[in-house]
Amino acid sequence: MDSLRYHISPYVIIPVVFAGFATIATIVSFRITEYCLVHEIAPLWPISGWALLISMASFICSLLILRLILRPVEKFIREAEQLPIISASAKSSSTSGDELQRFSQVFSQVADALGHVKARQFFPEIIGESRTMRSVFSQILKVAPTDAFLLIYGESGTGKDLVARSIHEHSARRQLPYSRLNCVAVPEKTLERELFGYESGGSLGPVSLKKGTLERTEGGTLFLDEIGEMSIHTQGKVLRFIQQGELERSGGSRPIPCNVRIIASSSKNLDQLVQKGKFRDDLYLLLNPFSIILPPLRDRKEDIPLLVDYFLLHYGKKMHDGIEPQEGRLITSPALQMLMAHQWSGNVGELQNIMERAILMSGGGSVDVLHLPANIKNNTISSLQGAGPGSIDEQLHEIEKGLIIEALVKTGGIQVKAAELLGINQRSLWHRIKKYGIDAQALKNYKK
Repeated sequence: MDSLRYHISPYVIIPVVFAGFATIATIVSFRITEYCLVHEIAPLWPISGWALLISMASFICSLLILRLILRPVEKFIREAEQLPIISASAKSSSTSGDELQRFSQVFSQVADALGHVKARQFFPEIIGESRTMRSVFSQILKVAPTDAFLLIYGESGTGKDLVARSIHEHSARRQLPYSRLNCVAVPEKTLERELFGYESGGSLGPVSLKKGTLERTEGGTLFLDEIGEMSIHTQGKVLRFIQQGELERSGGSRPIPCNVRIIASSSKNLDQLVQKGKFRDDLYLLLNPFSIILPPLRDRKEDIPLLVDYFLLHYGKKMHDGIEPQEGRLITSPALQMLMAHQWSGNVGELQNIMERAILMSGGGSVDVLHLPANIKNNTISSLQGAGPGSIDEQLHEIEKGLIIEALVKTGGIQVKAAELLGINQRSLWHRIKKYGIDAQALKNYKK
């Protein structure tokens, strides 16, 4: 007969052990004192001896417990430090004697590395491995398996369509249709017919029928881009569809069952549109059980080198009849620095257009500063002259952050080499990276 095993949490065992020591020490101390008083013996030496004994027992017990707990942790740290992505930047910490900082740094880098692996494995179509984007990926994986309707917020060019498509690809509807309807691109007069379809004619004439986007997406996912631009009337029909799971074509007289998951997006604040009476509050509540906010490119500058690499390879191959571009850096360091300094009001879409133009202007060679548009160069000069907003401290912080990112880019994210390049010690660089929230791990995939 198998023996029974009981598993007790260390959070219970350790407090119980030390509470037991304290209880035993108190009871025995009381008994010793009582004995000494009864027999008229000075209690100083017996109490001192007992205190020494209980202290030694507590020390040995705590040492054994810590060894039991920390042994697998130390083994994990030693093995992790042998990995190429960690060993270089953790080297100085492992020799400095600061064990807590060493553990913290290695655990942080392991978590980052696992996050990057997840990003590349699950979202190969989305270029981005910064912490902010990995947070978005985590939200996608949580909401995708459900059938919940949701809203995606983000400025123009942040990739809302890519996120909606990723949600569809990670859902149970992945084998079924995915459709996108831009509420800005389609004129309001035809938007309702495009969405719900139409039919005309009757018993006295030929019947004209066209299925709408909803019917053509049966069972799948429909992405309504910029739903804030939709008229109140069309919003009412969308609301009725979501509530009843049925649609009615324009000119039709019978409801048609339809099962489609709606994902909507907006670059505007729908709360404000609801308050102004331009968006239905009941539709907003139905679409907003879960929302994803996409960060603008200026808030995830660690992804710019990866995006630049992707566009250089993609458009370079496209412009050379499918031939793979030559190995090596296809953009000069000054040009990349200017791209990193730009504020990107048009986000990834703006960067994509600029890179396509720059590759064309370069004639197949390396992209340099002279191939970039004038506004990129002018904005960089203005920021260097201190024309940007904010106090002098904020501007100095931005300059320092930019120098650190530039050094990490040049060294492929290796902090030891970046610290040497900046002329500071590695610990100081690590603290500044934490201070500015720079994702050094994201820059390790940047090809030098």
